[in-house]
Amino acid sequence: MCEILNIGRIERNTSVEGFGNRYCLWFQGCSIRCKGCANFEMWETDGGRLYSVADILKDIECQGSKIEGITILGGEPFEQPRGLYELTKKCQERGYSVILFTGFLYEELMKQEGKKDILKYTDLLIDGPYIEEKKDLSRPWVGSSNQRYLFLSEKYSEDDLEGIKNKLEIRISKGGSIMINGMCNCDVFR
Repeated sequence: MCEILNIGRIERNTSVEGFGNRYCLWFQGCSIRCKGCANFEMWETDGGRLYSVADILKDIECQGSKIEGITILGGEPFEQPRGLYELTKKCQERGYSVILFTGFLYEELMKQEGKKDILKYTDLLIDGPYIEEKKDLSRPWVGSSNQRYLFLSEKYSEDDLEGIKNKLEIRISKGGSIMINGMCNCDVFR
């Protein structure tokens, strides 16, 4: 059976959301609702657009060999566990690496049937809620000091993080709309 996912945003080729060039999906819907969340527009479950896992996989494959893997953010991906499981499993089977962000802790996920199985198909899990009082942009891809990098396969390791800095991608469409992706220490603009 092909699961349906509620997706808030797709970035088909980005280099600021993980190792190498990545296909990036932001899942729509989040009950955690961290104070100061950068993606608050993805909290509601009635936003986003519905995609089948099969359609997402076709779209990833259309990007060709330039894509190393997928990065899944939110919202909260684990609030759509069946679709998340199918997507991560099929991406791994096709040779794509999987980086997965969650506001839940690894230990919580390991206690839940259906959710712990997703971790078998995850190379890097970045866990923990964003805590505004612990804001820290000194490490790549995370916003607060409590968030952890958990290397769940041998694909990547802590050593691979060395020298990686947060950065932004700014894209301007033909129609003039501006899309900013990634993160940086905003103090550099003051």
